[in-house]
Amino acid sequence: MSDDERARELWENGAKRLAEGEVQEAVELFEQSIAVKPTAEGHTFRGWAISYLGRLDEAIEECHKAIRLDPDFGNPYNDIGVYLMQKGQLEEAIPWLEKAKLAPRYEPRHYPYANLGSIHERRGRWVEALREYKEALKLYPGYEVARKAVARLRAQMN
Repeated sequence: MSDDERARELWENGAKRLAEGEVQEAVELFEQSIAVKPTAEGHTFRGWAISYLGRLDEAIEECHKAIRLDPDFGNPYNDIGVYLMQKGQLEEAIPWLEKAKLAPRYEPRHYPYANLGSIHERRGRWVEALREYKEALKLYPGYEVARKAVARLRAQMN
């Protein structure tokens, strides 16, 4: 098995563990994946896992490592934005979410739009929030979070 294949296998197992709520096991698998071959996915997902442990600054640093490895990968840009939002640094989050929207390699692309919508909504900028939520729905019409936000904002604006 090549290093690429082994790193991917470890990363996939880490993603499964994280989905199952086994955060510490996931962190260890992501670390093993990175040790075999550092990848943007490995660092991004390690950051995501450690964010569940409340280690947001470390999670942000993992995303920066991911961006250095692959600046086209959109997930770490969105994740930095989310971690900054969690820290209450809404203005600082905006440029990261805007970068995520433009990243050539990013799925699910609707997340940064919804996250920007949330920031604008929290700040009382309802027109901007509505625009972002609607864009999220164009990209993923079944996204319930954005659908509910659009309905809520329309009701508040009437």
